[in-house]
Amino acid sequence: MKRRDFSLAAASAAMAGSLAPGFAAAQGARPVDGKDFLSLDKPAPVATPKGRVEVVEFFWYSCPHCNAFEPKLEEWIKRLPKDVTLRRVPVAFRDSFVPEQRLFYALEAMGRLGDLHRKVFYTVHVERQPLNTQELVTAWIEKQGVDRAKFLEQYNSFSVGTKARQAAQLQDAYGVAGVPALGVAGRFYTDGERAGNMDRALQVVDFLVTEARKSA
Repeated sequence: MKRRDFSLAAASAAMAGSLAPGFAAAQGARPVDGKDFLSLDKPAPVATPKGRVEVVEFFWYSCPHCNAFEPKLEEWIKRLPKDVTLRRVPVAFRDSFVPEQRLFYALEAMGRLGDLHRKVFYTVHVERQPLNTQELVTAWIEKQGVDRAKFLEQYNSFSVGTKARQAAQLQDAYGVAGVPALGVAGRFYTDGERAGNMDRALQVVDFLVTEARKSA
Protein backbone atom coordinates (compact mmCIF):
# COMPACT_ATOMS: atom_id res chain seq x y z
CA MET A 1 0.00 0.00 0.00
CA LYS A 2 1.36 3.38 -1.03
CA ARG A 3 2.01 5.83 1.77
CA ARG A 4 -0.10 8.40 -0.06
CA ASP A 5 -3.00 6.01 -0.67
CA PHE A 6 -5.11 5.21 2.38
CA SER A 7 -8.25 3.61 0.91
CA LEU A 8 -8.23 -0.14 0.33
CA ALA A 9 -9.56 0.39 -3.18
CA ALA A 10 -6.65 2.63 -4.07
CA ALA A 11 -4.26 0.15 -2.50
CA SER A 12 -5.65 -2.72 -4.58
CA ALA A 13 -5.26 -0.71 -7.77
CA ALA A 14 -1.70 0.19 -6.85
CA MET A 15 -0.81 -3.46 -6.30
CA ALA A 16 -2.24 -4.48 -9.65
CA GLY A 17 -0.16 -1.82 -11.34
CA SER A 18 3.02 -2.89 -9.57
CA LEU A 19 3.13 -6.29 -11.26
CA ALA A 20 4.96 -5.03 -14.31
CA PRO A 21 4.50 -7.11 -17.52
CA GLY A 22 7.58 -9.08 -18.44
CA PHE A 23 9.22 -8.67 -15.07
CA ALA A 24 9.30 -12.43 -14.47
CA ALA A 25 11.88 -12.77 -17.21
CA ALA A 26 14.26 -10.56 -15.22
CA GLN A 27 13.73 -12.16 -11.83
CA GLY A 28 17.05 -13.98 -11.96
CA ALA A 29 19.00 -10.78 -12.61
CA ARG A 30 21.38 -9.40 -9.98
CA PRO A 31 19.55 -6.71 -7.96
CA VAL A 32 20.55 -3.18 -8.88
CA ASP A 33 20.99 -0.37 -6.36
CA GLY A 34 18.65 2.50 -7.15
CA LYS A 35 16.30 0.20 -9.06
CA ASP A 36 15.55 -3.00 -7.15
CA PHE A 37 16.58 -1.54 -3.79
CA LEU A 38 17.95 1.61 -2.22
CA SER A 39 21.08 2.09 -0.15
CA LEU A 40 20.28 4.50 2.67
CA ASP A 41 22.24 7.75 2.79
CA LYS A 42 22.16 7.60 6.58
CA PRO A 43 22.09 4.25 8.44
CA ALA A 44 18.87 3.42 10.29
CA PRO A 45 18.96 2.08 13.87
CA VAL A 46 19.16 -1.70 14.31
CA ALA A 47 18.17 -3.79 17.31
CA THR A 48 20.47 -6.75 16.74
CA PRO A 49 24.02 -7.20 18.08
CA LYS A 50 27.11 -7.03 15.90
CA GLY A 51 27.61 -10.16 13.84
CA ARG A 52 23.91 -10.58 13.11
CA VAL A 53 21.89 -9.17 10.21
CA GLU A 54 18.54 -7.58 10.96
CA VAL A 55 15.71 -7.66 8.42
CA VAL A 56 12.74 -5.42 9.15
CA GLU A 57 9.27 -6.02 7.75
CA PHE A 58 7.16 -2.86 7.70
CA PHE A 59 3.45 -3.66 7.62
CA TRP A 60 -0.06 -2.48 8.49
CA TYR A 61 -2.75 -4.92 9.59
CA SER A 62 -5.38 -3.23 7.39
CA CYS A 63 -3.23 -3.41 4.25
CA PRO A 64 -4.52 -6.15 1.90
CA HIS A 65 -1.06 -6.60 0.40
CA CYS A 66 0.47 -7.18 3.83
CA ASN A 67 -2.22 -9.78 4.45
CA ALA A 68 -1.40 -11.51 1.14
CA PHE A 69 2.33 -11.32 1.87
CA GLU A 70 2.15 -12.79 5.38
CA PRO A 71 2.08 -16.50 4.39
CA LYS A 72 5.01 -15.99 2.01
CA LEU A 73 6.96 -14.18 4.69
CA GLU A 74 6.30 -16.93 7.21
CA GLU A 75 7.67 -19.54 4.80
CA TRP A 76 10.72 -17.37 4.17
CA ILE A 77 11.29 -16.99 7.93
CA LYS A 78 11.50 -20.78 8.27
CA ARG A 79 14.55 -20.76 6.00
CA LEU A 80 16.39 -17.90 7.69
CA PRO A 81 20.06 -18.53 8.49
CA LYS A 82 20.95 -18.45 12.17
CA ASP A 83 22.68 -15.10 11.86
CA VAL A 84 19.61 -13.32 10.46
CA THR A 85 16.85 -11.86 12.61
CA LEU A 86 13.46 -10.67 11.38
CA ARG A 87 11.81 -7.75 13.17
CA ARG A 88 8.22 -6.80 12.39
CA VAL A 89 7.43 -3.08 12.58
CA PRO A 90 3.85 -1.81 12.25
CA VAL A 91 3.75 1.52 10.44
CA ALA A 92 1.69 4.60 11.26
CA PHE A 93 1.36 6.80 8.20
CA ARG A 94 -1.39 8.68 10.01
CA ASP A 95 -3.00 8.74 13.48
CA SER A 96 -5.72 6.22 12.59
CA PHE A 97 -3.01 3.55 12.20
CA VAL A 98 -1.94 3.88 15.85
CA PRO A 99 -4.57 1.55 17.44
CA GLU A 100 -3.37 -1.37 15.30
CA GLN A 101 0.22 -0.39 15.99
CA ARG A 102 -0.43 -0.48 19.74
CA LEU A 103 -2.35 -3.75 19.33
CA PHE A 104 0.75 -5.36 17.84
CA TYR A 105 3.06 -4.18 20.61
CA ALA A 106 0.59 -5.06 23.36
CA LEU A 107 0.26 -8.60 21.99
CA GLU A 108 4.05 -8.79 21.78
CA ALA A 109 4.40 -7.71 25.41
CA MET A 110 1.87 -10.36 26.46
CA GLY A 111 3.53 -13.12 24.45
CA ARG A 112 0.44 -13.52 22.25
CA LEU A 113 1.78 -12.68 18.80
CA GLY A 114 2.36 -16.34 18.05
CA ASP A 115 -1.33 -17.22 18.19
CA LEU A 116 -3.01 -13.89 17.41
CA HIS A 117 -0.87 -12.06 14.81
CA ARG A 118 -2.35 -13.94 11.85
CA LYS A 119 -5.78 -13.81 13.46
CA VAL A 120 -5.70 -10.00 13.37
CA PHE A 121 -5.20 -10.16 9.61
CA TYR A 122 -8.04 -12.69 9.32
CA THR A 123 -10.39 -10.51 11.35
CA VAL A 124 -9.74 -7.43 9.22
CA HIS A 125 -9.59 -9.01 5.75
CA VAL A 126 -11.81 -12.09 5.93
CA GLU A 127 -14.34 -11.16 8.60
CA ARG A 128 -14.24 -7.51 7.46
CA GLN A 129 -14.11 -6.24 11.02
CA PRO A 130 -12.12 -3.01 11.42
CA LEU A 131 -9.75 -2.67 14.35
CA ASN A 132 -8.91 1.01 13.95
CA THR A 133 -10.06 2.32 17.33
CA GLN A 134 -9.19 1.37 20.89
CA GLU A 135 -12.81 0.40 21.51
CA LEU A 136 -12.92 -1.98 18.53
CA VAL A 137 -9.54 -3.45 19.46
CA THR A 138 -10.60 -4.00 23.07
CA ALA A 139 -13.90 -5.63 22.10
CA TRP A 140 -12.05 -7.96 19.72
CA ILE A 141 -9.35 -8.87 22.23
CA GLU A 142 -11.96 -9.94 24.78
CA LYS A 143 -13.45 -12.33 22.21
CA GLN A 144 -10.02 -13.97 21.94
CA GLY A 145 -10.10 -14.87 25.62
CA VAL A 146 -7.51 -12.25 26.58
CA ASP A 147 -7.99 -10.53 29.92
CA ARG A 148 -9.30 -7.03 29.16
CA ALA A 149 -7.63 -5.29 32.09
CA LYS A 150 -4.23 -6.87 31.47
CA PHE A 151 -4.44 -6.06 27.77
CA LEU A 152 -5.36 -2.42 28.37
CA GLU A 153 -2.55 -2.12 30.88
CA GLN A 154 -0.12 -3.05 28.12
CA TYR A 155 -1.96 -1.21 25.32
CA ASN A 156 -1.81 2.10 27.20
CA SER A 157 1.59 1.52 28.79
CA PHE A 158 4.57 3.81 28.44
CA SER A 159 6.55 0.92 26.96
CA VAL A 160 4.07 0.30 24.15
CA GLY A 161 3.80 4.02 23.48
CA THR A 162 7.57 4.25 23.24
CA LYS A 163 7.75 1.32 20.83
CA ALA A 164 5.04 2.88 18.66
CA ARG A 165 6.99 6.15 18.47
CA GLN A 166 10.20 4.29 17.68
CA ALA A 167 8.39 2.38 14.92
CA ALA A 168 7.31 5.66 13.34
CA GLN A 169 10.87 6.96 13.58
CA LEU A 170 12.24 3.79 11.99
CA GLN A 171 9.80 3.91 9.07
CA ASP A 172 10.97 7.48 8.42
CA ALA A 173 14.64 6.50 8.75
CA TYR A 174 14.15 3.86 6.07
CA GLY A 175 12.00 6.18 3.95
CA VAL A 176 9.17 3.66 3.78
CA ALA A 177 7.06 4.55 0.73
CA GLY A 178 4.37 1.91 1.21
CA VAL A 179 3.73 -1.48 2.77
CA PRO A 180 4.69 -4.25 2.84
CA ALA A 181 8.31 -3.16 2.71
CA LEU A 182 11.62 -4.58 3.88
CA GLY A 183 14.72 -3.04 5.40
CA VAL A 184 18.06 -4.79 5.78
CA ALA A 185 20.80 -4.09 8.34
CA GLY A 186 19.85 -0.42 8.65
CA ARG A 187 21.42 0.07 5.22
CA PHE A 188 19.09 -1.12 2.49
CA TYR A 189 15.41 -0.76 1.57
CA THR A 190 13.16 -2.55 -0.90
CA ASP A 191 9.46 -3.15 -1.53
CA GLY A 192 7.13 -4.71 -4.07
CA GLU A 193 7.16 -1.73 -6.39
CA ARG A 194 10.94 -1.53 -6.59
CA ALA A 195 11.51 -5.27 -6.85
CA GLY A 196 8.49 -5.91 -9.09
CA ASN A 197 6.53 -7.98 -6.56
CA MET A 198 7.01 -9.24 -3.02
CA ASP A 199 8.34 -12.65 -4.07
CA ARG A 200 11.13 -10.87 -5.89
CA ALA A 201 11.55 -8.50 -2.92
CA LEU A 202 12.43 -11.48 -0.73
CA GLN A 203 15.01 -12.57 -3.30
CA VAL A 204 16.45 -9.06 -3.20
CA VAL A 205 16.59 -9.25 0.60
CA ASP A 206 18.50 -12.54 0.39
CA PHE A 207 21.04 -10.76 -1.80
CA LEU A 208 21.20 -7.77 0.58
CA VAL A 209 21.73 -10.02 3.58
CA THR A 210 24.81 -11.42 1.83
CA GLU A 211 25.98 -7.88 1.15
CA ALA A 212 25.40 -6.86 4.75
CA ARG A 213 27.45 -9.80 6.04
CA LYS A 214 30.52 -8.44 4.28
CA SER A 215 30.66 -5.56 6.75
CA ALA A 216 28.93 -7.17 9.75
